[in-house]
Amino acid sequence: MTDAQPTTASTEPYADPRADPYGLAEEAAAALAELTGVERHDLALVLGSGWLPAVDALGGATAEIATTDLPGFSAAAVAGHSGKIRSLKVGDKNVLAFLSRTHYYEGRGVAAVVHGVRTAAAAGCSTVVLTNGCGGLKETWTPGTPVLISDHINLTGRSPIVGANFVDLTDLYSSRLRAMCREVDPTLDEGVYVQFPGPHYETPAEIGMARAIGGHLVGMSTTLEAIAAREAGMEVLGISLVTNLAAGITGEPLNHEEVLEAGRAAATRMGDLLGSIVPRI
Repeated sequence: MTDAQPTTASTEPYADPRADPYGLAEEAAAALAELTGVERHDLALVLGSGWLPAVDALGGATAEIATTDLPGFSAAAVAGHSGKIRSLKVGDKNVLAFLSRTHYYEGRGVAAVVHGVRTAAAAGCSTVVLTNGCGGLKETWTPGTPVLISDHINLTGRSPIVGANFVDLTDLYSSRLRAMCREVDPTLDEGVYVQFPGPHYETPAEIGMARAIGGHLVGMSTTLEAIAAREAGMEVLGISLVTNLAAGITGEPLNHEEVLEAGRAAATRMGDLLGSIVPRI
């Protein structure tokens, strides 16, 4: 299943493709500090489809701005994403929560997809928690099940890294942070996340392929952001919310409303999970 579907086709340009994406992130971080009044953030959350209700459990916002208030960001184009960026104080940490993301299938380019993560790094964040709503390949993962991402397979055929900068992805999804999550919730399972380009849902044959190459979760986000985060030196925690069994497993058709409903149903558990994990990071 996808992480999300676009509500409308968008023709809004992201930025001049010749622009420096790293410099643009620095500009966005400077504007963020000015608008939120927070000079430096410690940790970033990127919320996927179905995760929006969970962030409220972390506490009240220090500030909340529209993504379009910052250089390089566009308005949210997907149902279940608010187009807002929230600054929160969680314990002694300043947390930056992106309540929407840009998806690869929106056609804005890879730099736009990872602009939020790069902005977070430029704003001082040393850790990013990437979440998504996805399809599960294990029949025991009922809708609403959170799964830690242990590794990924990027089927977009693209990389956010510019130039011959060779970045090691051996431990991309931090084993330290996954172990910490299991201390909070020992029932948490983990699996390999497979990103398809989208925006169409996967076929049953493609799900069979994902299973054959070692995948356990399928969606349309996260991997490019994770790569950009590692390039920036950030520690990465990935958490998928299984919203349905993937195509062909049950024979039922797939739809985006199912993603949002599963998120609403699991909001309390997801909020409790984030609320327990974030102060420990």
